[in-house]
Amino acid sequence: MRRTLLAIIFAGLAMTDPTSAAEDTEYRLLEFAELDGWEDDDHQAALDVFLNTCRDMKSPDWRALCKAASVQKNAKTFFELFFRPVEISDGKDALFTGYFEPELEGDTRPSSRYRYPIYRMPPEAKGTSRWLSRREIEEEPVMKDRGLEIVWVDDPVELFFLQVQGSGRVKLPDGRFIRVGYGGANGHKYRSIGAELVRRGVYNAHQVSAQVIKNWVRRNPVEGPELLRHNPSYVFFREVSEVPADKGPLGAMNRSVTTMRSIAVDPRYTPLGAPVWVEKDGKNKLRRLMIAQDTGSAIKGAQRADVFFGTGDKAGRSAGRLRDPGRMVVLMPIQRAYAYLPVDAQ
Repeated sequence: MRRTLLAIIFAGLAMTDPTSAAEDTEYRLLEFAELDGWEDDDHQAALDVFLNTCRDMKSPDWRALCKAASVQKNAKTFFELFFRPVEISDGKDALFTGYFEPELEGDTRPSSRYRYPIYRMPPEAKGTSRWLSRREIEEEPVMKDRGLEIVWVDDPVELFFLQVQGSGRVKLPDGRFIRVGYGGANGHKYRSIGAELVRRGVYNAHQVSAQVIKNWVRRNPVEGPELLRHNPSYVFFREVSEVPADKGPLGAMNRSVTTMRSIAVDPRYTPLGAPVWVEKDGKNKLRRLMIAQDTGSAIKGAQRADVFFGTGDKAGRSAGRLRDPGRMVVLMPIQRAYAYLPVDAQ
């Protein structure tokens, strides 16, 4: 079996090229023994998540690895046999944050309770680099009575944070769910309302979290909505209810992401679909093999990752607290990993 798998893998490696990144990027090849906690992880759980998206990877070496993964008998051996750990650095400190899928309450028809619509992107906004601001969309009648509403929800604050996350699901009164995914934006640059509260002297930087912001907005019925409009960026959605309720939302690879096994990365440094060894330090240390299956506008840098925590309020609270240092190491196909080495080091 080992000989067969090697034949499958190396048949696709000749066309391999390193991931394109900045010139000042540094690469360091490691041994698996140098990965803290590697021996204790559930490698099969990571392999299951890898198989969820590897068939969509375009490079021949990754596709060959995907074929090999589908017939493997031991997940840990598979990773150790066909990958090499590569630590990629761009000179910036590592930072781990968390994200989640919000769950809102809503209905397919507006009512006195469900008054805040989740909109599809209007056709005229698709062909422009910059459309109306958040304030203009909310205060002018440009979106009304056009059939652009997907569903109505009961909380404008949760709707704002749904736009920040970019995807979520809405629970209907009969227990069914409507799932929505990112459908476009108005082209305005995102402004952090947490940073604005710090600038105003309301909070210190270390005090700000999503829950703190939500509570402040709700306590201030006049200033609260105005704070939200400080961010002119507005996100539109599309319905993706074909994704089963027991699966995670769609990531950048158009496949469901998996709780505590999927991360969002900067694809300039980490190929989407690649296994990534995470060594998150801080209060609750995390040592786990995850799969890079998503991206994010704030996820920039070789050592930057956003961990997916799941769906709902509990996941949101956990994700909102995460802001820790550590290290991430990308597992690369063997020949691709060696391609990063200087010639005199090979």
